[in-house]
Amino acid sequence: MAKDVARTPAAEGASDMANDGVTETASTSAEPAPGTGAASGTGAGAGTPEAATPETGEQDDEARARRLKRLRLQSLRNMVLSTALICLATFAVFLLTPNGETESPVRTVEYDVASATAARAAPYPLVVPVGLPEDWRATSVRYEPQGQHGATWRLGFLDSHEDYAALAQADGEPAAFVPSVTQDAEDTGATERIAGRDWALWEGPKYDALVLTEPGVTTVVMGTAPLEQLARLAESLEVRETAQPE
Repeated sequence: MAKDVARTPAAEGASDMANDGVTETASTSAEPAPGTGAASGTGAGAGTPEAATPETGEQDDEARARRLKRLRLQSLRNMVLSTALICLATFAVFLLTPNGETESPVRTVEYDVASATAARAAPYPLVVPVGLPEDWRATSVRYEPQGQHGATWRLGFLDSHEDYAALAQADGEPAAFVPSVTQDAEDTGATERIAGRDWALWEGPKYDALVLTEPGVTTVVMGTAPLEQLARLAESLEVRETAQPE
């Protein structure tokens, strides 16, 4: 039979003291240690800088390489676009220009004084055109007293259609002079009757020509202009008169 054990006041006091000790010990151990937790500043709210790692350096290098590649691609794209715009503008100018030709840069020259000076020096009757249409433009004039083919007089024009027509005279050998000034044209054997004189018709890969051979001088009218324009120039030729000294 179990017997009830009576608890004496002394026993109850010892038990209460034991319980108080356990509670105090638990409370003390639950407090944060000095220098840790929120008081030490190392908790979740107070971060510290992380040390750089090899992985972080590699990521920076890759990012830098991507930026450089992007810049190079952008520069290449800009260059391609600029070239395309230039080509497009050039093509537009070509389409808007008649016959695909740009405006003639050839300037007009005055030959009145030069022809008078040459006429006084030339050993043959020097000729110049008279009465050409106003839209014919003289573009070159030259006299060589001792040229490759003797004393040589040359006068170039652009006609109303911007075709080239020129006059050349020399007192040298016709067999060498005519092929030289006409860029290897050849005598066709045909003639053109112009102003009462027979001009030989020459044809070549670059210039066609009308050639008049006289004692002491050979006169050549040549160019890319049509034959009727060359004949017009030949018909207009007259001897350049010079003032007689008093």
